Amino acid sequence: MITLVTGGSKCGKSSFAERILDGFHGRKIYIATMEPFGADAFEAIDRHRKMRRGKGFETVERYTDLHELSIPAGSGVLLECVGNLCANEMFREGEILCPTDKVLKGVRAVAEQVSELVIVTNQVGSDGITYSEGTSLYIRFLGQINRSMAELADNVIECVYGIPIVLKGELPC
Repeated sequence: MITLVTGGSKCGKSSFAERILDGFHGRKIYIATMEPFGADAFEAIDRHRKMRRGKGFETVERYTDLHELSIPAGSGVLLECVGNLCANEMFREGEILCPTDKVLKGVRAVAEQVSELVIVTNQVGSDGITYSEGTSLYIRFLGQINRSMAELADNVIECVYGIPIVLKGELPC
């Protein structure tokens, strides 16, 4: 089962995604993709660690090359967040690289190994603001990745003000 959880910034998607795996019986793995650069990143990482505390998640930090990750069969996995993974792959070698195929390859590889996969991503690009070339490319690439993941997913849920709205499938919790 694959569930994609999307939404804007601070909309409750992370806590909702964690709730999906509350009743999962077996190993629960949290794949953290945010590279700790700067005070804001460390604050977000700390906030997410506190949210997961006592919920039985094993944390695996994986910033790039998700397709190389080996996960125990039958696990429940929370992948947080594809927006970070996209940026990490896109800007990793001092130039702008197209991350779409690599990120999707990684998501598929994880999905093939586990019983349940919950993916958190971000909605970007709907504000109509003109951005720099690199940011505009990031928005386009993440949009492509999100569309492909939505096709792959059994359930697609958008969180709006903490309210989960089913876009595809059913509410998994």
